[in-house]
Formats: sequence, structure tokens, C-alpha cells
Amino acid sequence: MDAGEKPHIVCLPAAAQGHITPMLKLAKILHTRGFHITFVNTEFNQRRLLATRGPAALDGLPDFRFAAMSDGLPPSDADVHQNIPQFCYAVMNTCLPHFTALLAKLNDPGSGAPPVTCIVADGVMSFAYEAAKEIGVPCAALWTSSACGFMGYRHSRQLIEQGIVPFKDAAHVTDKGHLGTVVHGFRGMCEGMRLRDFPSFIRTTDREDALLNFVMTMAERLSLPNAVVLNTFDEIEGPVLNAMRDILPPMYTVGPLHRYASLVVPVGTAVDGLGSNLWKEEDDGLLEWLDGHGARSVVYVNYGSITVMTNEELLEFAWGLAGSGYPFVWNIRPDLVRGDTAVLPPEFMSSVSGRSMLTTWCAQEKVIAHEAVGVFLTHSGWNSTLESICAGVPMLSWPFFSEQQTNCRYKCTEWGNGMEIGGQVKRVELAAMIREVMDREKGKEMRKRAIEWKEKATWATLPGGPADVNLDAVISDVLLAKFNSHKSR
Repeated sequence: MDAGEKPHIVCLPAAAQGHITPMLKLAKILHTRGFHITFVNTEFNQRRLLATRGPAALDGLPDFRFAAMSDGLPPSDADVHQNIPQFCYAVMNTCLPHFTALLAKLNDPGSGAPPVTCIVADGVMSFAYEAAKEIGVPCAALWTSSACGFMGYRHSRQLIEQGIVPFKDAAHVTDKGHLGTVVHGFRGMCEGMRLRDFPSFIRTTDREDALLNFVMTMAERLSLPNAVVLNTFDEIEGPVLNAMRDILPPMYTVGPLHRYASLVVPVGTAVDGLGSNLWKEEDDGLLEWLDGHGARSVVYVNYGSITVMTNEELLEFAWGLAGSGYPFVWNIRPDLVRGDTAVLPPEFMSSVSGRSMLTTWCAQEKVIAHEAVGVFLTHSGWNSTLESICAGVPMLSWPFFSEQQTNCRYKCTEWGNGMEIGGQVKRVELAAMIREVMDREKGKEMRKRAIEWKEKATWATLPGGPADVNLDAVISDVLLAKFNSHKSR
């Protein structure tokens, strides 16, 4: 790329940790390819990032800048995620003018930045497609969750047309028998899909349900950008990706992004140090603590950035971990318990003294990759799933909402590297499952499959591998199109 004026990509993630993290990985990768980057946070998250990472966290670099835009929602300084239905409303109704105003500001000659030549927007921030057209630049969508999750969302309308959704009876929303109903004829999805395996937003009796209609609309609007970039790899989601290619713009799989970024972003550089955690990371000797344990001997527990549970569920998990007999690391956010602060009883703390490490937020990539970790108890968010796959660690899955249910289904039945914890967690059953994965026959088979997927994920991100080749293609085909046409004049 010429050393003169750089092509300028505006990266727009959705305002949740699970979306910000992969978008920042992609932004760093694109920066290594010579792009000027503007990374856009909502004002709400900008304040949170400054609070968690320090006042200089978003100073950026001359060619990697951070910007903030209003989402049109009332201001709040709470250290939690925004109300999800409210944010979905904002995406559909109030974000576009704020984003176009930001683009105009970036394109002002006095901004100090080169003109915007491309937008990479999260696939659920689809107002960016209109904004890109307005300023005459191409727009690629980054779909941050799984391909199987996308197809689950995309088939929501088919479920509605078949009269399956909305549910006819409120009791069906939680009824195991109804949720266990097997449905057929959903292109690209694995055989034997049950209603419970589709993204959780179909579990409603209201055809006007805001979340159902939001995810369905976003999945359908993924047909609108110039290209779709996916944080996955073909080996693991091939059949689903083939079905998606028939209905979407040109698709480019460039994942797993966290592993790809670790190979191409120079360690220790200023760009490498740019972070995106909305909670303060704690170390407090965690990695050293893991160093003191044998290979595959520790249970790692983290239910992500949005999952909440009741205090009763928290206690069942706690005593299940205690009863398993294994040492464990447990990431407990302050807002993990619905409507309250997560507090564990003193008798539990004394029972696991010396074999537990409790944190509020940690460097998960490093923890999962540590050889001491033998199993990951997870909500099955896509970032966590990919990190576990890349580390070769089997998973115990307790999906909370969204496409986590679909990810859980695939890892349990298609990929063979996971087991599902029942919706109503019981301490005795949980302890038995942990022991099963850690040292019984089922666990050995899961570990074998997990290692196989690790090898395939590693291959996908090697220099000259599929992620590299696909990124080259989307850069030349889409991301540089406006820049190159301007240069040729």
C-alpha cells in the first residue's frame, strides 16, 4: 500500500462486549494492512471504557482513533450493559442521524483524518448500510456470532409462516416438552433441530415481540451490505456457510479472529495494547495460580458479559463446583445475579479454600489457553466458544439467551466438544458432569474432538491459510474499492 494518504475504515460495533471484542480484533488486523482506523463506541460505552481502562485508554494513535456517537437513549453511568430492548429500539430508530453526523465530522478537512473510504459495521447495526450509501462508500458487515446462529435468526420468519411462532400458550415458553419439539425443513441447519435449539427470541406468545422482530430484521438485512465478513472458519460450519452463500452478498470467513489477530498484530506494540473490556480486568496472580496446578486439572467458569441468574442458581453452581472436588476459577461479575449483588455464603468459601480463585473479570483468552484448564463452563457465547475451540478445551454449556442455544446444540451434537447443563441446574448433577468431562470416558472423547478442532482452527489462521486469503480478497474486492477508484482519477 502507498505510503501517502491511507484508506480510512470506520469500524462500528454493536454496544455489547461480545460484539466490541471481535470488531476490535478485526480493526487491529486491518491496521496491520495499512488502513487508518476510526473505532466508534457509543457515548455510554465510551464512559465505561474510560472508567475501566483509565483516562488515556482511548487516546489511540495517529492512525487508530476512537470516536463516540450518541445512541439517542437517555444518559446513564451505570456499570452494566444497557437495557437490550431499549438498545434495539435505538438501532432501529435513533442511531442513523447520529452516525451520519459523525461521518460528516470525520470527513471534514479539519478533522486531521483522511476521508472515510469504507465502513465495517456490526451486522446488527444495519443503519450503517444507509449511512455508507449516503456518503458513497462501500460497507462490509461483520457478523460477530456463529453462522449457525445467523441461520437460526434467519429462519424465524419461516417459523412464523408455519404457525409455530409465536407460541400459542404462555406455558410453552418454558415447557420442556414443547421446547423439545423437533422441526424439519430448515435449510442449512443440522438434522433434529428442536425449538429449544433455535435462538431464544422465538420463545414468545407475542408476534410483535421487540427482540424477535429485531433479530429477524437484522438477519434479513444482512443481504444489503457489499460484503459479509464472518468470525468463523469453514471447517467447523461448512454446511451452514454453504446455505448462507446462496442468500447473502459475497462472504469472507476470517476467523477465529482472536487467534488470527494474535498472529499478525505485533506483540507489545501500541496497537496490541488497545483494549475493549467494559469491566476492569483482574489478574491478582491468576495465571501464576494456574501455573501451580497440573495439566487439565482446573475447571474454568465464566458465563459472559450479559448472562444473569437467580441467587438460587448461583448457589447450585457454587455447591456443584465444590462437590466436584476439582480446583476452579470462577469469573463472577458484580451484576451476575438478577437484581442483586452476587454474594457467596461463608460456608461455601471455607469449603473451597485453597482450591478456588474468584475474579470479577479476567483475561479469558490467556486463562482458557493455560494447560491447567481442563473444562470450560460457559454460556456458549460465540467468542467464548471460539476461544475454547482454539485452546482445545471441552465445554459444559449453560446457554442463557440469543443464539447461545444454537451454539450449544452444535457443540453437543455436531462438533462433539460439549455437553449441556440442564436449564434448571442442580448441584449434584453439575458435580457429576464436571467429573465426567474431567476424567471419564465421555470426557476423553470430548477432549479428543476438542483437540481436533483446535488443530483445524490453527490451520485456518496460519499465514497463507483461509483467513489470510479471505481477508486479502475482501480488502481488494470491497474495502479498497473506493480508495482505489479515487486514486485512479
